[in-house]
Amino acid sequence: MFMPKILIVDDDDQLRQTIMMVLKLRGFTPLEANNGVAALEMARTHFPDLIISDINMPGQDGFASLKQLREDPSTAAIPLILMTGDMDSNMRKGMELGADDFLTKPFTMPELLNAINARLRQHEAVRTAAERKLSELRENISLMLPHELNTPLVGILGFGEIIHSCADTLSVGELQEMGKNILESGQRLQKLIQNFLIFAQLELVSADPAEVAAMRKKLTDNTALVITLATRARAEAANREADITEKLTEVPAAIAEDLLSKIVEELVNNAIKFSKPGTPIRVENRLAGKFVALSVQDEGRGMKPEHVAQIDAYVQFDRKMHEQQGSGLGLAICKKLTEIHGGQLEVESREGHGTTVTVSIPAHLPDAPKEVPQPHEQTPAS
Repeated sequence: MFMPKILIVDDDDQLRQTIMMVLKLRGFTPLEANNGVAALEMARTHFPDLIISDINMPGQDGFASLKQLREDPSTAAIPLILMTGDMDSNMRKGMELGADDFLTKPFTMPELLNAINARLRQHEAVRTAAERKLSELRENISLMLPHELNTPLVGILGFGEIIHSCADTLSVGELQEMGKNILESGQRLQKLIQNFLIFAQLELVSADPAEVAAMRKKLTDNTALVITLATRARAEAANREADITEKLTEVPAAIAEDLLSKIVEELVNNAIKFSKPGTPIRVENRLAGKFVALSVQDEGRGMKPEHVAQIDAYVQFDRKMHEQQGSGLGLAICKKLTEIHGGQLEVESREGHGTTVTVSIPAHLPDAPKEVPQPHEQTPAS
């Protein structure tokens, strides 16, 4: 039978022993520490399911212990309830450091048990949701990744074998065509591997507050230029330059240029992939309050509402109805990058009428934005 481990941290021996006795009678496994240093050692050794700590203790107080617990990856996720006799002055600091709940001294044992049970239920719900998401990711990877790896490999190996076995009977034109197919398959495989590595790296970065803070300090002074370069590179590669319309504003954003370029590349690539040649693709950025809003709109096949809600890595939709390249990683990378920078990604889509993806990233506004000169305005060829 599972008995949750609860670590009690308080320099008051009588209160600590009383809490431990109550917890043991209620089916918990109590652990104890009489100061912050001992609490850290116990947490790193026993990994309790919950910590209940006093704030005012000699030596290292509860705030210092909480800070160190949250900075250690092995203990960062352990829920912690702070006990205090001065809620008004201590609550804000505790929240900033990552406390999960508070108990005001003096408290009754029923109040303590209610707080413990509520916090354990919430922690279990978060853990269950994380496990479900991980299970879904594993399933999606097991279904989609082998296909996405094998498809370009079949082309590379197949044409390579023909060239190796029949080179003396092939014309220059045939060799060129096979070489082109090998190159395109290799590029597709390369992008898949790159996006897989990028997404895995972003998952690690998003769990590291220091890394997130460092990324948010980077700036793009001229978002219009970065967006234009990335958009036109993708359009040129797909021979869709005439379909692109841009309406851009020179407004700075709190994101590195290469990461903004990656977002644009993936959004435009999706718009190209899921719309027919000759239909318009509109790329726009604008200042929206404290954010730079970047939107890419196409008039392609669109998405069902339930599919919009399920956007994630290695998720594809209606594979039986539509031949589709890609692992679902592109949009997931955009979403993860946007969230790391304190923004959000929104999708508006109607099946059969197209899709608009809008990414909002915090702006950096030392000066008022200026409209881009006319060369940035481009309309589809008639």
